Amino acid sequence: MTTALAAPPVDRLAAVTPTLRQIGDLKRVRVAHADGSVAERAFSRAWAAIVAGADPADVADRECAAALAGARLGGMDAATLTACGLAEAEVENVLARAVDELVGSLHPDTGRRVRAALPRLVAQSLPDAPVPSFVTALRRQPRAGATAAGRPRLVVEPAENHAEHCWAVAVYGALLADDTGADPAQAFLLGLAHHLHNARLPDAGFAGELLLGDYLEPMTDRLTEWELAELPEQVAARVSAVLAFRVDADTPLGRTFHSADVLDRVLQVHHHARAAAFTVEQALVDLALVHDGPVVDYQRAVLRAAGL
Repeated sequence: MTTALAAPPVDRLAAVTPTLRQIGDLKRVRVAHADGSVAERAFSRAWAAIVAGADPADVADRECAAALAGARLGGMDAATLTACGLAEAEVENVLARAVDELVGSLHPDTGRRVRAALPRLVAQSLPDAPVPSFVTALRRQPRAGATAAGRPRLVVEPAENHAEHCWAVAVYGALLADDTGADPAQAFLLGLAHHLHNARLPDAGFAGELLLGDYLEPMTDRLTEWELAELPEQVAARVSAVLAFRVDADTPLGRTFHSADVLDRVLQVHHHARAAAFTVEQALVDLALVHDGPVVDYQRAVLRAAGL
């Protein structure tokens, strides 16, 4: 018999959620020199490292550090800054400044672990490493979004893909693990792998799952096993072991996963709501679109003359 565990303290969730929101925006950040969002490319990078034999704990720490830095720097990641001529120490300095703006919202142990990963993040080599075919499929597979039984589907575009969602759940889980008593590497791996079945199964949302009824669970298990067969034996065993915790909320790992999953799903909806409600005043006043600088007075005069 399992003992019910408390959810993360309310004050801790309130402190970390704004940081998770900013990390989630990497689903929508793109660069000219690579295909896909920062989030989906990080998903591919993480799987490539794990399949190549990297320690999932090290991968989790590096990807959390990259995500925190990316929340401030967008597509200016370590590889890009290096390619633009910065030395390793200079790249680490820039990334550290970005991480330090957000790390205070995390559990102190998480902050120390992520901060310590920055040198490894800068030094890592990122060749075009092979990935299992399910990684490419999940990057192509759109998420259904919010659906309800018996109601018309609300299609909100652009849809995130499953790679972006799985990456977000992996990073959120690793960042929440110290608050919930879970292992960060396991939380990260579970987040990465929890939608393996959707590499082949299109997402019809909760409404579609209800219509599948008793067929859903055996179908999901069968499809997951097919994708696990692509992995090296030891990696597949490790992934299979953590996937067992996606159905419970009575263990530290299960609670961490479900916290990360529900936060990402709802933060995604919040993103669409915020985007739909965005106003010019927010850009001009809150975000200082016309920001201070040597020509700011002239720029403001232009806008006044134009009636803007």
